[in-house]
Amino acid sequence: MTTDAHLREQICILAKSMFDRGLTGGSTGNISARTQDGGLLVSPTGTSFGRLDPGRLSLFDASGLLTSGDLPTKEMPLHTAFYDTRSTAGAVVHLHSCHSVALSMMPEVDVDNFLPPLTPYSIIKLGKVKLLPFFLPGDPAMGKAVRGLAGKRSAVMLANHGPVVAGKDIEAACNAIEELEDTSRLAMITRGMLPRVLIA
Repeated sequence: MTTDAHLREQICILAKSMFDRGLTGGSTGNISARTQDGGLLVSPTGTSFGRLDPGRLSLFDASGLLTSGDLPTKEMPLHTAFYDTRSTAGAVVHLHSCHSVALSMMPEVDVDNFLPPLTPYSIIKLGKVKLLPFFLPGDPAMGKAVRGLAGKRSAVMLANHGPVVAGKDIEAACNAIEELEDTSRLAMITRGMLPRVLIA
């Protein structure tokens, strides 16, 4: 079983990897994971994925009380909405990744199935991704919109903002959100070229 110390290190290593590869920049994005005792470790507000400090991650106990670390991301309503509606959620990642944001602005995108079926990997790792409307950053209405999906989606795309993905653990959530960005990039590269898509 993963110890809290190991989980802290894992969060910071995976976040830095995504930052270093340009999947989210500056102080954008946030990440959280369930602890062994049912609490949460969360990236603090205003921090960069490239420079997270394991010892300063926000720690919540199982009742939702902040017990140590810096103040958490203002996007906590997004994270808690996934944990509260998806019993399998062990981690949640939110990025401001360029290609997925660009795709969210395109007029032809299907709001109920945001990603076109270009490869099997996004289908396997994400299922159908719901495109949610634009909300101002930090707006609690984002969490309300996720709750409205009643746990039926593991991933959503916030229009003009960025993707949010829940996974069984931190590695699965990071892998899935990277797949979302990769598929979005393929969709933008091939936009207007009538690529062959997969038929379910």
